[in-house]
Amino acid sequence: MEFLTDEKLVIVGAAGMIGSNMAQTAAMLGLTPNICLYDVYEPGLAGVTEEMRHCGFEGVNFTYTTDVKEAFKDAKYIISSGGAPRKEGMTREDLLKGNAGVAEQLGKDIKAYCPDVKHVVIIFNPADITGLVTLIWSGLKPSQVSTLAALDSIRLQSELAKHFGVAQSEVTGCRTYGGHGESMAVFASTAKVQGTPLLDLIGTPKLSAEKWAEIKQKTVQGGSNIIKLRGRSSFQSPSYLSVEMIRSVMGGEPFRYPAGTYVKNEKYQHIMMAMDTTLDANGCSYKEPVGTAEEVAALDASYAHLCKMRDELVTLNIVPPVAEWNKINPNL
Repeated sequence: MEFLTDEKLVIVGAAGMIGSNMAQTAAMLGLTPNICLYDVYEPGLAGVTEEMRHCGFEGVNFTYTTDVKEAFKDAKYIISSGGAPRKEGMTREDLLKGNAGVAEQLGKDIKAYCPDVKHVVIIFNPADITGLVTLIWSGLKPSQVSTLAALDSIRLQSELAKHFGVAQSEVTGCRTYGGHGESMAVFASTAKVQGTPLLDLIGTPKLSAEKWAEIKQKTVQGGSNIIKLRGRSSFQSPSYLSVEMIRSVMGGEPFRYPAGTYVKNEKYQHIMMAMDTTLDANGCSYKEPVGTAEEVAALDASYAHLCKMRDELVTLNIVPPVAEWNKINPNL
């Protein structure tokens, strides 16, 4: 098998369902022969490693460890699902305090053991906040840390495809921006159904305004619906998409959907949120989304919600006040 790179990829939280699926996906996509699985739960970690060995992936060397120093030594790419999962009735925001603490330690471990890492993808919720905390404490550049936001855009694509009875691939340009949570901004102006702009369909017999509102709500509640249907939070879709993200920065195919990234411009300040992003060998870069006045207002509201969560981190003493961030990370 040909690999994109021979550099070390570390999967954090590898004993869990998301982590084990990431390991399998990374091997199937031929990212690197050098995959290290890290978790604090040794029996599960050993079990996942055995499963990967039993798959017989040609040329892939799976290692595992419960020692973070050993895991992160010489790491060039990291994907972390190492937080608590969401349970039924919980919002992503409900996970804030505990998982922000996990993200703080992750950032400190990166700074201590692999400061030369090239890119880190954070997917444990609330991802905008855990990604931000990881970035602050890691000392990395903003382009080197991104978070999983693509699920929301793809859930919008899926709902529209089901409504119109077309193949999912025939619904294009689906985008949600801002937070990966209840306040996400769902954009219609970028989307097309079989080449027809979605804005031309909303308010017609093909898609009433009421039905569009329902589709937006289903998009926002997509993760909660998985929990209701399966009895656990989603794991296959975040696993696959996070590996696609890391594949892009390894030099693979460009990532097709928005990612969460650190934003600091005239309008949005010191926040991690989904933008119009590009993921490639240079890391993550972004442009500000362009939309209707209503969509931009929704994005502004999502930003305001994220700012409240960020400020709560300061209250909880997980991060210092924004003005002091560059003392910890000069890149901010």
